Amino acid sequence: MQIKGVLFDFSGTLFRIESVRSWLRAVLAEQGVTVGGADFERYAAELEAAGALPGGPLPRQVPARLSAAWATRDESAELHREAYTGLARQVALPDPGLYDALYERHRTPAAWQPYPDAPEVLGALRDSGVRIGVVSNIGWDLRPVFRAHGLDPLIDDYVLSYEHGVQKPDARIFHTACTNLGLDPADVVMVGDDRNADGGAAALGCEVRFVHHLPVSERPDGLRTLGLVPGVARQTCERCP
Repeated sequence: MQIKGVLFDFSGTLFRIESVRSWLRAVLAEQGVTVGGADFERYAAELEAAGALPGGPLPRQVPARLSAAWATRDESAELHREAYTGLARQVALPDPGLYDALYERHRTPAAWQPYPDAPEVLGALRDSGVRIGVVSNIGWDLRPVFRAHGLDPLIDDYVLSYEHGVQKPDARIFHTACTNLGLDPADVVMVGDDRNADGGAAALGCEVRFVHHLPVSERPDGLRTLGLVPGVARQTCERCP
């Protein structure tokens, strides 16, 4: 196929959230809360098990009282905050203000790092005349993250679930993204890390290619290997069936 447009997922595809320990450490410092080493490690382990960091490890178990919010968490800013602060509140942190502070921290550009090859791949696509969109299941505006890391000029359009009240894998969100780019889905590739959520684009006729959701240090060239741009190396490519 001739690729005329590429839709990218955000978390785990173009960017990666900081670790739970880094997240907690930053917020404790910002709030002026001091804890001992053993307590810090315990809080970090419990927050990770709870799945309280958006973009981080999934919850081992979602409490029944949060199940409805969790299932639709990316359809509104309110549900997203309710779900993740609720998960965090399962952990008995030393200051009640930490729960909201942790949520706010994950929305800051400092909490996110682009994958090493993201600027190269996005820039090469842009130079080739390929239209680029970001399609994300998210409960807040990620545009400042792209601006802070210098990638916003490479993006033509953002389709964020909370702004449309629909989340991946619903084909409607991919249809909106393709329409906004002015392209037929058959000419568009969706790139993501979640076979269920991002794989939903296949129902619309998009080709879907996957990267592994790994720490930034462990995935230096996952985007380069997808063969999206001539001249940018392609070594392996995992595609949806």
